[in-house]
Amino acid sequence: MANAGVVNATGHAAPDAWRRVVALLVQSFETPARGPLPASPEHDALYRAMLRAGPAAVAAGEPDAGSG
Repeated sequence: MANAGVVNATGHAAPDAWRRVVALLVQSFETPARGPLPASPEHDALYRAMLRAGPAAVAAGEPDAGSG
C-alpha cells in the first residue's frame, strides 16, 4: 500500500521513486542493512509530483490527482 501511494503520487514526474521505497522496506528487514539505497527523486520532480497530488489539483480534476 505504501508503494502504491508513492507510485500514484509521483506518477510521471518521478517514475522511479518507488524503487527507493521498496529498497527501504526490504532493507528494514535485513540485519545489518546491506548497501546504499537508490537515489532519491530529483527535487524538482518530487515537487511537481506533490503539486499534482495536492488539494488544488484534486479540486481542478487533474488526472492522477488524489487517486489512491
